[in-house]
Amino acid sequence: MTDRLKDALRKAASFCAYQERTQQEVRERLDDWGIYGDDADEVIAELITLNYLNEERFAKTFAGGKFRVKQWGKRKIRQHLQQRGITGYNLDQAMTEIGADDYREALAALLDKKRRSLRDDNPLVIKQKLARYAMSKGYESDLIWQVLGEAE
Repeated sequence: MTDRLKDALRKAASFCAYQERTQQEVRERLDDWGIYGDDADEVIAELITLNYLNEERFAKTFAGGKFRVKQWGKRKIRQHLQQRGITGYNLDQAMTEIGADDYREALAALLDKKRRSLRDDNPLVIKQKLARYAMSKGYESDLIWQVLGEAE
């Protein structure tokens, strides 16, 4: 490995140590540093070997964090992971981070909090606004309507 690649590896390791990253993010950063093709592949392979780069770990951390902190639904989390180049097994593993009971409770709490902020006399309008809000957060429409039906 050349000195240039060793330097890139050191910088990339520091980049990955700061926060979980995907291969796509590391490759983009290497491009910024002028490392391309086989050289970039070599650096990425070394980061994986040294366990600085682990897409399954990234996907699980991302999904769990976005669910707990931002109350995102599975649809939105899945879409953002796919945009970051996470697919297949790693994507499925990320979704297992979100328990079904926790997911339903989070949706109910989200809808309850939003309901308190809405000012409208028509219950149908309120339901519509709640459903739209929950869908924008990435929750599935059938689950939203179930939870809204139980809240009546």
